[in-house]
Amino acid sequence: MTLRLSVLDQSPIAEGGSGGQALRNSLDLARQAEVLGYHRFWMAEHHATPGLASASPELMLAAAARETARIRLGTGGVMLPHYSPFKVAESFSMLAGLAPGRIDLGLGRAPGSDGLTAYALQQDRGRQVMQDFPQAAAELLAYFEDDLPAGHPFAHLARTLPGGAETPDVWMLGSSPDSAMLAAALGLPYCFADFIAGAQPELTGQYRDAFRPSVRRSAAEAMVALWCIAAPSEAEARWLAGSARMMFAHMMMGQLIAVPHPDVAAAWLAANPQAAADRPGRRVVVGTPAQCRAGIEAAAADYGADEVMLVNILYDHVARVRSYALVAEAFEGRALAA
Repeated sequence: MTLRLSVLDQSPIAEGGSGGQALRNSLDLARQAEVLGYHRFWMAEHHATPGLASASPELMLAAAARETARIRLGTGGVMLPHYSPFKVAESFSMLAGLAPGRIDLGLGRAPGSDGLTAYALQQDRGRQVMQDFPQAAAELLAYFEDDLPAGHPFAHLARTLPGGAETPDVWMLGSSPDSAMLAAALGLPYCFADFIAGAQPELTGQYRDAFRPSVRRSAAEAMVALWCIAAPSEAEARWLAGSARMMFAHMMMGQLIAVPHPDVAAAWLAANPQAAADRPGRRVVVGTPAQCRAGIEAAAADYGADEVMLVNILYDHVARVRSYALVAEAFEGRALAA
């Protein structure tokens, strides 16, 4: 089967720029990804950070649906513990009605924020407790499939969803054995966040071994999300990658910053080599188009994945679009979305 390539975007905010411009850049990237033949364009969910603007990915999907015609649009992901499963079902039913056959709902259990921000997102401030994720995921799926028990007080709500017969394709996202096993138990396709957790190909193997067929999938389907930056030369790619390395190092020190210029990042990384050291096991595909193709194919083989979702954070939007274009060209311009 042809390896499919997709895009995960976080709406990076360049230092000195604005969140509004970052969001407009994301819409431009969605348009470019469709032209380049990428299969999906997903938006991440992050809260209260000066470097990432995508706090409400479902709003971005509605806008992206107007800007594109073919590419699948989704969330990578919706952080379900913050929300009512029924509200999420209504929102994605509406999106599926607006863009039939094109909407993906990627579900995550992480807060997408620090603990205080997660608490601020709760409706009930009387207790700092996140809802039970497996139970919430099962309830959400039941709305789409109209299979809540007949005596359940919410059973009739499934028949009120505004999208009617149109429903999203639901994916489980994760970076741990718990998420892999939940995806398998619910019969959902699974996207592993290698770019967050580092290389753990054994998790997709465990997912396949434990998979239970469902109305959603008759067989296991695994995708891997991978950090990837391409440029005409390896030196330029590594220079561009410095911005995200500086951001990540600051995050590990408890400091959130906007995306710095690569020159600023290069100077800081040189002055702080210990703080800037890459985390052991973290996979970063950075280099020329040929090097990136080799790294992408190696990751797909490691995970047994038929699809790889690429993510990067760059200071310059033009360089970011070019990175995705170079990867597409490295795969010989074939129909990546086939």
